[in-house]
Amino acid sequence: MDQSSKGSIPNLLFTQKMYNFNEMTIGNTKDAIDSLLSRRVDKILPSKEGLKQLITTRKIRLYQGFDPTGAKLHLGHTIGLRKLMEFASLGHEVIFLFGTGTVLVGDPSQRESGRKVLKGEEIESNIRTWKKQVEPIVDFTKVTIRKNADWLTNLSLKEIITVASHISAIQLFKRDMFKRRLDQGDTVWYHETMYPLLQGYDSVVMDVDLEIGGTDQEFNMLIGRELQAKINHREKYILTVPMIMGTDGKMMSKTSKNCIWLSDSAEDMYGKIMSLPDSQILPYLELVTDIPLVEIRSLPNDPLANKKRLAFEVTRTFHGQSKASQIKEAFERVVQRGLPPEELKDFSMENISENDTITDILTKAKLAETRSEAKRLISQGGVAINGKRINTPLEKPQLQPGSVIRAGKRKFIRLTK
Repeated sequence: MDQSSKGSIPNLLFTQKMYNFNEMTIGNTKDAIDSLLSRRVDKILPSKEGLKQLITTRKIRLYQGFDPTGAKLHLGHTIGLRKLMEFASLGHEVIFLFGTGTVLVGDPSQRESGRKVLKGEEIESNIRTWKKQVEPIVDFTKVTIRKNADWLTNLSLKEIITVASHISAIQLFKRDMFKRRLDQGDTVWYHETMYPLLQGYDSVVMDVDLEIGGTDQEFNMLIGRELQAKINHREKYILTVPMIMGTDGKMMSKTSKNCIWLSDSAEDMYGKIMSLPDSQILPYLELVTDIPLVEIRSLPNDPLANKKRLAFEVTRTFHGQSKASQIKEAFERVVQRGLPPEELKDFSMENISENDTITDILTKAKLAETRSEAKRLISQGGVAINGKRINTPLEKPQLQPGSVIRAGKRKFIRLTK
């Protein structure tokens, strides 16, 4: 493409590689392509048929961006990551884009208020462990990592104006979340309206054929599609992946604190999944595991068994077969059969005074984070000593070395001298 046609836009950091289909080594079987464009897919724009034709003709360049707003990634992130790896496994050029530039603005998508502005050291700290967190499902020999601060923070005022001149201001201000905030009397900051432009400009700089993102990113990705057409004069496809519900039944997100984190312990990961509503079992199996769809769809109508299969599969992926098996056995022993775990945490009776109530003991032993949580557990019948339920928060139990205290379904301690 003639660079002069791009006005003052900086030179592209990447050049589009064209391939002869006969040179491709990707084994494009019909089943593989059909699965690629259906499983973990919500929508393909402008058309599924067009993207299918493109990827069976040549290798494409695609990406997904991840803003480092926090140090931890959650299970919802793995949906897009798995889709990226599907493309990579078929020989396409995949870019993982760390939004080190866009995060300075903060994505307003699905936000009822503005995001906190992050500092440079916070951003680098947040992405430091990302690679380790996703290594169980990502082959880093097949993908490229980029950071959009490399080009966004170097844009001149003239270049920003040139990019912005391609998008209508009315188009930006009509975003649903902006309208909601204005209707509520809240503020929409001007820099937030710039976010779609900056994300969209990533598509121009990397000159991609396809962008992948959650359904909440559709607006931003459409802006990138428009910029790619107006500046690079060619098509960019959009593929949205579904988003999953968190442990509270609401959309999984960092701000909602309802996440199953990739860095969770095996015990917490398994336990959180087992606490999910039954309605989420099949969506999770399809979206966050690689169990074949034909097998998922032939599962028996047994929510508990299916949920245990899901919890085992996810825990196995991130913690290994042996650990997942241990957690599964412990869950069946403790939660299903009501027995204490084979290995109990010890708590010295020296930490307990003769005037302590069961509420005091639960908080001292960290079986409850607060006294109010301890009282709630007791009122719900979730506290027992040696299998005998405790009914009042003010009870002063008679304890001795070897006594086992249970709080909730999975927390146990054994008293020692």
